[in-house]
Parts: sequence; structure tokens; C-alpha cells
Amino acid sequence: MKYLSALLFLFAFFNILYAQSALPDQFLDGKSVVLISNAPQARPAISWTILADQIHPALVEAGGDPVAYYELEDIAISEDVQAGFAEMFNKRLIANIVILTRKADGSVELNIGPYTKNRNILPNSGLWNLTGNSLDELSGSLTNLGKEQRTKNLLVVEVPEFPSAASAVSNAPRFINRNPLNLDVFKLGIPLSGSSGEIGFLNTFRYDLLGKSKELILAEQKAEKEGLERLFAELYPHQIEFLTDPKTDAELIKDRVQFVLMRVEARESDLLENMGLSIENPELQNRIVVKYYIRFLVRNELYIGPVWDAHPDWRISLENFLKNLK
Repeated sequence: MKYLSALLFLFAFFNILYAQSALPDQFLDGKSVVLISNAPQARPAISWTILADQIHPALVEAGGDPVAYYELEDIAISEDVQAGFAEMFNKRLIANIVILTRKADGSVELNIGPYTKNRNILPNSGLWNLTGNSLDELSGSLTNLGKEQRTKNLLVVEVPEFPSAASAVSNAPRFINRNPLNLDVFKLGIPLSGSSGEIGFLNTFRYDLLGKSKELILAEQKAEKEGLERLFAELYPHQIEFLTDPKTDAELIKDRVQFVLMRVEARESDLLENMGLSIENPELQNRIVVKYYIRFLVRNELYIGPVWDAHPDWRISLENFLKNLK
């Protein structure tokens, strides 16, 4: 009896392990879009498209149907751009989102979740996860997992495809390189980190953000609010209102908040291109920077100011932006 109990325990234990590592069912029955975030510091230095070439066979052998590859940073650059990609994904009947993140130390992480069919792109819980010290290690683990499960994806492409993103961003609001009027009449809303709900979740898979602890995030939010209060007290003479919870545009306008301070963090070259500005020395624009701008809610106009003031340090970036508002 004692041995039988031990055998049952081991059987249950291995079943739990298998259940935790088994590929999600929806991945094995539907099209997937793959988003890649590749740290430029990782060695050997390879492009994100090379990563796509290397991971594609493993995803196919695991039973997936990856039909399109994009760089994560191109999609997570703003909620308007995410909305444009969502429309494109809906037309292609995408069922899954796969995110491959290659960190600065060369380690990799794969996350798979159901496509939300809206601009959130990915739900903020319930994702399937696999990690590896290298892409080869992760690919091997992924292939082995696929041998244990039957897929319904039969007609799949043998090489990765990189569709154009032009249609996804064509309907996004245009940026205006001057300051908005009437800031002295209406309040400026200032969202704190986390108040944008699920919209910003996609960015957490970026190579420089993935893996941050909850404690570190809370500490950064506290420091952010303290820094915002100090900078606005020094440099902004008009009314402000901190936004700690998600609100609709109509709710904000009802509270006399017609302007909202927006923050975007991405590669500098991507930001310049997305905002309609010329890119000088593109090879030097790979740093991750923070750029602030103001959204005028009534007409959904985006004002980036007359001077390019983005900076890797958000405090310096905001200080520059507020000074340029004058």
C-alpha cells in the first residue's frame, strides 16, 4: 500500500509538471503573430529578423502557425498604433500572440497568450511561458514539447513572413510639432504609471523591462509621482490633475480636463519616424528614450512641441518639455 501511494504521488507530480509545461490549446489551433524584442547589447549581435528566422522552425515543429513577425517596439509605441495593428490582426483572423524577448545577457523568454481582438493585443494574465539561457536552448525545449501534443495547424508557411505595418499606422492621429493653446484655461491631466489599464501591458515584454519585480515597479511609481509634483510645481503655472484610475475622454472633459500629458518610451529612431520627423544619423538613434507630448481630447490632436526634447532619463525629458511649453 505504501509503495502504491508513492507511485500515485509520482504519477500526479509528473502530470502536474506536464500540465504546467504543455503548450496552450489555442496555440495548436489557430494563426499566431510573433512579436520580437531584441536587446542591442546581447551577443552575438544579430537583428530581430534573424531571430525570427531562427525561432520560426521551432514554432512550426511545436505545432504553431506563425503567419507574421513584427518588432515589438514598432507595435507598443502608442495605443493608437496598437489599435491600428489590432484592426489588421482582426482581418487576418489571428488567434494567438507570441512574444519572444532576448535580453541583454543573451537569455530569451517566450510568452504565448490569446489575442484579445482589441488594442490591448494581449491579456495581462494567464500567459504560457518558456525561458532559456540561449535561443538554441529555448528552441530545443519548444520542439520537444510539440512532440507530446497533436496540432490542428496543418498548412503552415515554412519561412517567416514580415508584412508591412504601413496600414496599421495610417489612421493614427498625426503629431503636431508646436504647443497647444488654452493650457491656462483647462486642466492638464497627468496619468501615473498603471492608470492606463491594460493598454501599456504589451510594453512590459520589452527587453529592458521584462522581469522587473512588483516592488521595484511600485518604488518607481512613487518616485515618479514625487518627481512629477516637483517639476510641475517649478515649471508649470497652470492647473493640473493627477490621474490614478482609468477614465474615458468624456469623464475627463466633464471634470474640465481637456488636455492629457502623454508619455511614450521607445527607440529614438522609431519615435522620430512615428511622429513624422526626419531621422538624422539613424545608426545613433538606437537608445531608448522617453518623449512627452500633450493630447487635446476634444479633437484628439497630439502636440509634441516645437523642439525635439526626448531623453533616456524621464525627468530630463519632462523638464525639457515643460520648459519648451513656454
